[in-house]
Amino acid sequence: MSRSAKEWSSSQHALEYLNVADNLPHRPEGEAVLIDHLPENPKRVLDLGTGDGRLIRLIMENNPNIEAVALDVSPTMLKSARDYFANDPSIKIIEHDLSQPLPDLGYFDAVVSSFAIHHLKHERKREIYEEIYDIINPTGVFCNLEHVASPSVELHVKFLKAIGYTPEKEDKANRLLSMEVQLGWLREIGFVEVDCYWKWLEMALLVGYKA
Repeated sequence: MSRSAKEWSSSQHALEYLNVADNLPHRPEGEAVLIDHLPENPKRVLDLGTGDGRLIRLIMENNPNIEAVALDVSPTMLKSARDYFANDPSIKIIEHDLSQPLPDLGYFDAVVSSFAIHHLKHERKREIYEEIYDIINPTGVFCNLEHVASPSVELHVKFLKAIGYTPEKEDKANRLLSMEVQLGWLREIGFVEVDCYWKWLEMALLVGYKA
């Protein structure tokens, strides 16, 4: 089990995140832009690091007939998501550590993620982007609302302060990487129309389409 998986296996850690997740400044703005860039009438969506299923719930507001697969490693998060979607057979919740290769799940019109991939080692970040590219249908999209690195320590501390944290309280599982490096990786892998479609300090929406 990866260090990140061990940390998120702690119910206390997971609950602490859920208590603040809805109050992250500007998060709804980034989520709204993400949803705006999903394909019209997507049939299958994969959510990596689903947490309590927040992003799937938002996507379903405009796309109630989607089939979704949601992965997470935290038992607390998985229970919350399963409880919410208990009566919806179109939503499949799977336990999976993103530090390991993605399981065989078929193909998707959209792969989404929200504040999860930054916990992976940098080399695994690139690997998972390659795996995502391989399972997206032609003209499909990858939307990653992510926590990225600031260009300076000062700006990083400013971001932490803006979300009510201090360097001492920062999540020790974070492995932040610059937005520019990750956008470059997506282009090299083969994604097109790659760009940062929204950003506020260290919160950025990285988007790439399958040609």
